Amino acid sequence: MNPPTTDILPQGYKMTELGPLPEEWKVVRVLDYCNFDRGTEPGSESYNREGEGVIFIRVGNISAGLQELLYTKSDNIKLCNEEDILMSFDGSPGIVTKGFKGAYSSGIRKVTPKTLNLDKNFLFYILKTKFVQDVIEKYKTGITIKHASKSIQHIKIPLPPLLEQQKIAAVLSAVQEAKEKTQAVIDATKVLKKSMMKHLFTYGPVPPEETENVPLKETEIGKVPEDWEVVFFEKCIKKEPIKVGKVKQQEYKVYGKYPIVDQGKSLIAGYCDYEKYVYEGTLPVIIFGDHTRIIKFINFPFVIGADGTKVLTPNASVVLPEFFYFALLNIKIPNRGYNRHYSLLREQKIPLPPLFVQQKIASILSAIDAKIEAEENKKQALEDLFKTLLHNLMTAKIRVTAINELP
Repeated sequence: MNPPTTDILPQGYKMTELGPLPEEWKVVRVLDYCNFDRGTEPGSESYNREGEGVIFIRVGNISAGLQELLYTKSDNIKLCNEEDILMSFDGSPGIVTKGFKGAYSSGIRKVTPKTLNLDKNFLFYILKTKFVQDVIEKYKTGITIKHASKSIQHIKIPLPPLLEQQKIAAVLSAVQEAKEKTQAVIDATKVLKKSMMKHLFTYGPVPPEETENVPLKETEIGKVPEDWEVVFFEKCIKKEPIKVGKVKQQEYKVYGKYPIVDQGKSLIAGYCDYEKYVYEGTLPVIIFGDHTRIIKFINFPFVIGADGTKVLTPNASVVLPEFFYFALLNIKIPNRGYNRHYSLLREQKIPLPPLFVQQKIASILSAIDAKIEAEENKKQALEDLFKTLLHNLMTAKIRVTAINELP
């Protein structure tokens, strides 16, 4: 943060190298107040994937969660627990996290306060601020531990009195906890959707206690109710050619008149102002990622983005678009890597109940999707709130000194 050019400061504030801060706050070097304990490399011969020993945490784990776990039984290790602060110094320097238990690699530092005048929870949050991240970026000339480690000696942070540190950390922790609870609701609702899809595409929209009364037949795609058809995928789509322009990825904008839909994970990948590229055909449509196998339901004007984005127009005389979307989600398409998959989709067969049953199934699953979307919007709002509070609290634009008691 660059100090302002004006000499006018709010009452009780002083000018520092980090900008205006309260008079009672200090500016200190992180290295003077923290220990950075480098992890160890027990040797590749001691790794295993069978769960023998303790989890060996690597930079890839702290950036993406505990995926592709390795374990080690080596005695030459350093350990951390869930309350310890971990910071990456290799691969993706500057990632700060906690909640891991096990041995940690040499590309990671365990960060602990040297003094009782630095609250551990405050330290966790201050390491996520621009004060720290900008310095790491400045001195990061590569992705090596050497360059990332060199930046430590240059990191300076604002340090409020201990009680104010604790109150700041308490406010941020409350928002963080709300975000985690919201994520738990999202995860649980997605599990419910998966279970409900299995039930609905096997028995139809009947309560679980009535499934024994549903007569089933065996088909190429498994058991379905007797009055359902099973049809080829191509019977469910219109074969009319679709004329539409495509926007290259390098032309995507953060803001614009028209949303861009491509084969990526996000519903909207970006925006553009090219009116001539807007899809003018029948809505809704289904977007299929030829490379990614991602499927999206689109019921608004859009522009197609990048390569590999297939637009499927449901044949509404045969299948309801919403039902067709969920039926496609229920199909397992083999992964060919970053190759074409549409030929595999064309070979699939779709369960086809009567239209009124399609409507019921689509309504149930759409309600679950609406719940997931609402919770994801809530989580995004909490993430935005956290970022705003993190900046404003750590720069004293918002003060917590009026809070008399910690939560």
